[in-house]
Amino acid sequence: MLKNNSFYGYVITLAIVSGLFAKFFVNDDAEHHEAAEHSADYFSVNYQKWQMNEQGNLETHLTANKMAHYSDDSAIHLENPQIFFYNAQNPAWKIQSETGEIAKGSDTVFLNGGVEIERAASSKERELIILTSNLTVTPQTHFAQTSEFTQLRSGKNSTTGMGMKATFNTPVHLELLAQVHGNYDKK
Repeated sequence: MLKNNSFYGYVITLAIVSGLFAKFFVNDDAEHHEAAEHSADYFSVNYQKWQMNEQGNLETHLTANKMAHYSDDSAIHLENPQIFFYNAQNPAWKIQSETGEIAKGSDTVFLNGGVEIERAASSKERELIILTSNLTVTPQTHFAQTSEFTQLRSGKNSTTGMGMKATFNTPVHLELLAQVHGNYDKK
């Protein structure tokens, strides 16, 4: 009888130890599986995308230090994206941020965090810098919008407001949506 009890004790101990090992390895696999779910299924370093108009002229140019596509959300994530809009006689508009995202099945680019928009000076136009955040850009229509605080700076002139809509092709249209205030150099 004592031998049977030892045998049963051994079997019970073995079952407990096996259960602990199984639990340890199952949790480890689950954690590993969760981490693997949000991993890039393809990526590109120094990503470039050009879009031409019907006449073959360059209209938009999207660059990023890194582009990665994730299968779990089917989104494209961009590091340091820059979008350029080209107009025939005027300097290009350059829009940049630290990160960006293109949702599944969309051509709209969401620029996360701080965004800087810049147009260099020309013989006809002064330099213009626009500072905002969380900007949605539709490259096909040269359109961008945000509901965040926005500042337009040109020389010593500054205009601020909440929210902005902008069209970057000719004729360029910039509209601050609310709480607009300006500070202009009178010289």
